[in-house]
Amino acid sequence: MEKDLPACPVETTLMLISDRWKVLIIRDLLDGTKRFGELKKSIGHITQKVLTANLRDMEASGLLTRKVYAEVPPRVEYTLTETGYSLKPTLDAMVAWGTEYRAKAGL
Repeated sequence: MEKDLPACPVETTLMLISDRWKVLIIRDLLDGTKRFGELKKSIGHITQKVLTANLRDMEASGLLTRKVYAEVPPRVEYTLTETGYSLKPTLDAMVAWGTEYRAKAGL
């Protein structure tokens, strides 16, 4: 990864996962390898173009790997890297916070 990273660690994290789609992609890949269609279906209202762009950006950042199989039709699978999996505690904290917030808001 050849990006200029900010001095602030929080800003670095946000730079990598601040897009709402990236967090949802990570959430889905924490369960294991997924194909493009599975991710698109699971995430919901995301266009193919936006999903592709986010997956490529996450691959370039070292958060996931992309494996292409030489088949017809082509099959592509995405898997979190060790760095991607290391975000699990962050997402777990987001789940806990969101659950508590919803409870306090009466939702």
